[in-house]
Amino acid sequence: MIKPKKILALNFGGIGDEILFLPALSSLKKEYPDAKITLALEPRSKSVKNLTNLIDDVICVDIKGNNRYFELLKFVLKARLGKFDMVFSSGANPMIPILLFLTGITYRYGYDSGVLSRIFLTKAVPLKKNRYASAMYHELVTPVTQIVTEYPQIDVPECEKEPNSVLVHPGVSKISVVKHIIKTWTPEIWAELIKKLLEKGKNVSLIGGPDDEECIKRVLELVDTKNPNFKNLYGTTKNIMDFAKLAKKSEVLICSDSAPMHIGVGVGTRTLGLFGPTDEKKLLPQNELCVAIKNNCHCRPCLWDKRQTTCEKLECLEINLDEIVEIV
Repeated sequence: MIKPKKILALNFGGIGDEILFLPALSSLKKEYPDAKITLALEPRSKSVKNLTNLIDDVICVDIKGNNRYFELLKFVLKARLGKFDMVFSSGANPMIPILLFLTGITYRYGYDSGVLSRIFLTKAVPLKKNRYASAMYHELVTPVTQIVTEYPQIDVPECEKEPNSVLVHPGVSKISVVKHIIKTWTPEIWAELIKKLLEKGKNVSLIGGPDDEECIKRVLELVDTKNPNFKNLYGTTKNIMDFAKLAKKSEVLICSDSAPMHIGVGVGTRTLGLFGPTDEKKLLPQNELCVAIKNNCHCRPCLWDKRQTTCEKLECLEINLDEIVEIV
């Protein structure tokens, strides 16, 4: 096996998906410290490069746009011109092996998606979905390294935790809302949780992204914004790294199953993630710093495996707030 000078990785998804992919890149970097790593991703996720020193360059591929086939053609041309030595892809589509073959890269690794993967890949890795996603992605690099990196790590400066601090992020991605994928509470429930945390004497900060403006406005209408222990930090962050620094300073982060949750995990903050229709075993590490806020109703988790949109009942999001406050 050669020592690669340039490695290409493909992982298409949201910011959270890219953060979950970081352990695989970390092990590659430890195995090949002199290699340059380029990550091909969707344009909406390119800011992940600002969270880590593992990624030297990115190639944006708008695979969900109207010109997806033209985008893939451009990607193939860029990959061929890039003269990469190895390529790794997390895509499970049966056509991915052909895409990797067209790049002209000698060593190609991806999931075993059928006959084509065994023909066109150097090594087709078994796809084991029912586990923490970072571990699933990490399987891709096992043909070239025995190094194991368990959890994502985001490169933020060390800092002291603000005593008794709770950072609350109630939002989810815009794409989830558009697709009718409901993974979070109403603003009214988030406001009630904040009230209970303040009653307990916690220092609560409210934060959100550009897609969360309507939700944040409603929460602010319902909480006592004059409470000295409450801070409205919405609009104070300019980029994803600003949020990562806030999460790092906080003793606890409470959020939905979304990118902020994965950032909380990546900076090593105790993270309480809200799980309704999605599966916490696939998206949250099983360790002492991570807690899944969930309702153990019989029908969850259902999203992706059983259905593509959220059901109307949302029984899975009916959770006792007092029980959450008790463990914060």
